[in-house]
Amino acid sequence: MIRRYLEFVKPYRWRIIATIIIGIIKFGIPMLIPLLIKYVIDGVIDNHTLTNHDKFIRLAIALGIAVFIFAVIRPPIEYLRQYLAQWTSNKILYDIRKKLYHHLQALSARFYANNQAGQIISRVINDVEQTKDFILTGLMNIWLDCVTIVIALTIMFVLDIKLTLAAIFIFPFYILTVYFFFGRLRRLTRKRSQALAEVQGFLHERVQGMSVIKSFAIEDNEAENFDKHNKHFLHRAFTHTRWNANSFAAINTVTDLGPLIVIGVGAYLAINGSITVGTLAAFVGYLEQLFGPLRRLVSSFTTLTQSFASMDRVFQLMDEDYDIKNNIGAQPIPIEHGNIQMNHVYFKYNEDESMILKDINLDIEQGQTVAFVGMSGGGKSTLINLIPRFYDTLKGEITIDGHNLKEFLTGSLRHQIGLVQQDNVLFSDTIRENILLGKPDATEEEIVDAAKKANAHDFIMTLSDGYDTEVGERGVKLSGGQKQRISIARIFLNNPPIIILDEATSALDLESEAIIQDALNVLSRDRTTLIVAHRLSTITHADKIVVMEDGQIVETGTHRELLEKKGAYEHLFRIQDL
Repeated sequence: MIRRYLEFVKPYRWRIIATIIIGIIKFGIPMLIPLLIKYVIDGVIDNHTLTNHDKFIRLAIALGIAVFIFAVIRPPIEYLRQYLAQWTSNKILYDIRKKLYHHLQALSARFYANNQAGQIISRVINDVEQTKDFILTGLMNIWLDCVTIVIALTIMFVLDIKLTLAAIFIFPFYILTVYFFFGRLRRLTRKRSQALAEVQGFLHERVQGMSVIKSFAIEDNEAENFDKHNKHFLHRAFTHTRWNANSFAAINTVTDLGPLIVIGVGAYLAINGSITVGTLAAFVGYLEQLFGPLRRLVSSFTTLTQSFASMDRVFQLMDEDYDIKNNIGAQPIPIEHGNIQMNHVYFKYNEDESMILKDINLDIEQGQTVAFVGMSGGGKSTLINLIPRFYDTLKGEITIDGHNLKEFLTGSLRHQIGLVQQDNVLFSDTIRENILLGKPDATEEEIVDAAKKANAHDFIMTLSDGYDTEVGERGVKLSGGQKQRISIARIFLNNPPIIILDEATSALDLESEAIIQDALNVLSRDRTTLIVAHRLSTITHADKIVVMEDGQIVETGTHRELLEKKGAYEHLFRIQDL
């Protein structure tokens, strides 16, 4: 896992090395303080060969040098270290999120059907942000603390070997304590992150569906449901906190005993005259340079457990396999005619589920309008979703102009198929930007022309900002009919050879339906058009009507032919009192 993460770090390794070198200088400067104390005590105060005037001169020179180092040299070094560390870590996180977003766009509809949007967002935002600690702490601060410890120990060995051996007496106990707590904390941190993602996933769904909650007046019930998720996270957080507190208590106990041992041994040696008072004072100063980093290392290990747990979750998302892949040799094949053939097509969503589509065989010729009808759950929308390869067939094949769908580059295939759904998504941007999704490089004239063909231009011009009007999240500021016309304008702008209308007007009032139906009639002219509809009155003009039941085609024909058969279609027609 760490090796994989280092692949993102690799392009910035020299900046990290520079940050560490600058950090060593930054942390090395405070190590002059104990030496200054030793010099002031042994070389100035206790130096009986000097007059008071000479002592004051030496003291002033020593303090002047120290002030220059700490006030002039250290601040820019500190600034440069902080800037480099933050710049590098943020750039690495940018690269990870960029790759994750590209990965998310390549995942199939099956993945999004099986995963909460809130949990996915949590991994891309929260978990990626948590991995920043691995860069700042694992790749920078830990090394700096280790170097600080080595420098401090080197100076301490030079000052006095016996005292240094007394100082490192607790090291084995320190290492064992860290090893004991580290693995457990990592597992608990992973569970806490998952619980937090579940809270975010629940909250994301409820915020999106707040209108449903209010319409049924179930605020109290949903508050209880949220409380269950929140309490679950609280329980995980408390368990993690308890174990974290135990680890700090154990580590601090071990590191607190170290200075006591050094002070005891040092005092004994000073009393016996083996070391000077200045040496003992300097040694006590270096104790903080030694045990301070040791305590920070424990905090760093705790921080790294959160970072590693987040890495697990980030790479788990990054390792999600693509259900829909471009085959070797796939090409951006242009669709010239729009002839569609389905040969013995079978499909089911998941391995443990029953078959949704069973032995589908159908020919759709260039420019035909083909309608799919039947009771809900018959497999109409599922079949339609196979054509742009939102899913792949389990058995059988679908071809367009004689080419198997898998011979097309997926992006090229979908770009040549216009899809208008019952609930088309608009992004919280301007009307212009939402229409431009059909063709990002379109001119203003092309945008307006597409809107006019979709019967959208007139209502757009009545809005306060016209084409620059913000539509709100999912187009909440527009009516259902207005949203649908914007969606149709996108298709006009794209101008694809194949159109799929999936319940495009079923949720609209009669007036909006009539307006949109006019636009759809224009849109489908001279194109292969597939329509999924429940209202049979909207598809009587179709060249071919396909009746589906339980994942199978039970009837095909024109409106008049199917009525004369007095079969499934005629039954549906009578149910709708037509």
